[in-house]
Amino acid sequence: MKTLFGELADGTEIHSWSLENGGTRLEVLSYGGIVRSLEVPDRHGRYANVCAGLARIEDYVASSPYFGALIGRYGNRIGKGRFTLDGETYQLSVDDGENSLHGGAEGFDRRVWDVEPFAKGSDVGLHLSYTSVDGEMGYPGTLTATVTYTLTEHGDWRIDYEATTDRATVVNLTSHVYWNLAGEGSGTIADHELAIAASRWTPTDPGLIPTGELAPVDGTPFDFRESKPIGRDLRTGHPQLLAAKGYDHNWVLDKGITAEPEHVATLRDPASGRTLKIATTEPGLQFYSGNFLDGTLVGPSGRTYRQGDALCLETQHFPDSPNHPSFPSTVLRPGRQHRSTTIHTFGA
Repeated sequence: MKTLFGELADGTEIHSWSLENGGTRLEVLSYGGIVRSLEVPDRHGRYANVCAGLARIEDYVASSPYFGALIGRYGNRIGKGRFTLDGETYQLSVDDGENSLHGGAEGFDRRVWDVEPFAKGSDVGLHLSYTSVDGEMGYPGTLTATVTYTLTEHGDWRIDYEATTDRATVVNLTSHVYWNLAGEGSGTIADHELAIAASRWTPTDPGLIPTGELAPVDGTPFDFRESKPIGRDLRTGHPQLLAAKGYDHNWVLDKGITAEPEHVATLRDPASGRTLKIATTEPGLQFYSGNFLDGTLVGPSGRTYRQGDALCLETQHFPDSPNHPSFPSTVLRPGRQHRSTTIHTFGA
């Protein structure tokens, strides 16, 4: 179902698309490809929206911290907003101190995507497309991106990312949904239990840019190889947690890059019984514990979002990869296709 959600200041209409399949309900905006809500049942069959969002398009434009948005051209941070490719240095839009974050000040999260619904067998979904012109936010090449949201007959939410370019560039596409499996606006995620299949992680400098080290998680608060409550080690005083005001780091997934999605993380809310399992082809997972939510944003439920009221699990290549030759490459060249898949499976 397609409805008018609102208008931008220039009069551009923003539409909302509502899908339902396999017991999962999904609402998506043409602005930023934003997932505004995703409803799944708890152990008693009671539905709740499990992702943070905002009530009006004006709120998303004015102050959204990437709630539910598609992220590009480059998910996460690039140090000093600068990288060199084929001997040429590119200066990107800087929007996070001296660094470039999530594609710059006007990244894919702030673009209006073309949306086409589809039905294929027992699956339903949306094809979202956007063309980023050469030089947009400082990135070289015209990049044509297509992102497909699919709700399967089993209620899984699948994301397929594809992109091509006419000039060598870098690309790292992801989704920035803020999860709270107890329900949007219900309070802290500290009691949520999280497991991540990663033996290493990437420590960061004070600007949250990876140092280049792939550090072992063993003996640190970053060890989620066995499921544990998120709040268990959150206040241990580890220097990396102090610098980021919580978790805001990339985990190096043990499986690496794979041709097909493999399971990498499980999130569970003991109170509702809801679970989220994530499978991906990507080599990294950014876990962000909602550190910068400060009580100034109000969700569609009318409740405010405070620090730690939602979390993100962003499948990705590593932050600042263009400046770390030892990291998996994010370079895309003409004639090649960027492809990535992430699958979210819900249970209770």
